[in-house]
Amino acid sequence: MAFCGKCGQQVNDGIKFCPACGAPIAAVTPTPAAPQQPAPAPQQQYQQPQPQPQPQPAANDTFSNLNNTADETAQFDPQDIEQHKGMSILAYFGPLVLIPILAARESPFASYHSNQGLLLCIASIIYGIAYSILSAVILAISWRLYFVMSIIGLLGFVFAVLAVIGIINAVNGQAKELPLIGKYRLLK
Repeated sequence: MAFCGKCGQQVNDGIKFCPACGAPIAAVTPTPAAPQQPAPAPQQQYQQPQPQPQPQPAANDTFSNLNNTADETAQFDPQDIEQHKGMSILAYFGPLVLIPILAARESPFASYHSNQGLLLCIASIIYGIAYSILSAVILAISWRLYFVMSIIGLLGFVFAVLAVIGIINAVNGQAKELPLIGKYRLLK
């Protein structure tokens, strides 16, 4: 008896092609260490692989990836977190950041979010000044280029998204850094 060199199927002597896989037969003797594998059924050999549906990322996954920053919540007292959530939320409403800076100075949790809110407020003011200067220069060049400023103006939504992330973190009692700007410290 001979064996197929490709699939290992046992074939009768004198057969030139393997009945299981169709490969030309080269007489191979089995080795004792290699176990023989049964030949696949002919209908399985010609089946097309079915495409597997890819799971679609949920909107919640996108947010969690965006908010995947350093979490320092364990450093704060849970009682302090509960007492100063409201002040922490105020920190993300632009100039209202001054309220928690002045009124909740003794709270480490409120100070943490005040720092985040102050960074966000300063970054949005710098963006506004740069946008105004750039728009004046582009308008001086040609009013037809003003559509470029409309496109650049859409970057202002980034500050709104960062503010929402900060508010959600404060409401949940978490001390997580804001993406992009949260690693900097202005307040102690």
